[in-house]
Amino acid sequence: MSDALIEIERKFLVDGDFKSEATASVHIIQGYLNRDPARTVRIRIQDGSGLLTVKGISSGASRFEWETTIPEDDARRLLALAEPGIIDKTRYLVPASDGHVWEVDEFHGNNEGLVVAEIELGDENEPFVRPAWAKKEVTGDPGYFNSSLAKISKGVF
Repeated sequence: MSDALIEIERKFLVDGDFKSEATASVHIIQGYLNRDPARTVRIRIQDGSGLLTVKGISSGASRFEWETTIPEDDARRLLALAEPGIIDKTRYLVPASDGHVWEVDEFHGNNEGLVVAEIELGDENEPFVRPAWAKKEVTGDPGYFNSSLAKISKGVF
């Protein structure tokens, strides 16, 4: 299944306990076939399947995103072709009292110790409840894009 949309998300550094609020978690491995900010192409493996994602350039908290599910074996083959640097992280889902769900990524490997929370919104001005553990906002900071974090990761698939 594929879907095209404009993704609107805000991103924050995390400091504090969020795991006690998490209702689910998943291990994610991802790499990049293209890191050009105008058309990032990502391969991801999670939950026994693969995802192929194309993202456009960011404009504030918004950007184009297209994603489709692919077989895990195909994703592994594509990861073998990826640019150097693989992201290894655990994603926790943390429901908020306002109905939103926070995605909190705890990074492993060279990015060990980094924890980043994202919240997807329907509109850039949509209000949301910001938990105490969601600290400094880094929305739009390219240093916290996963494609940038993969560049400093020396992990190989």
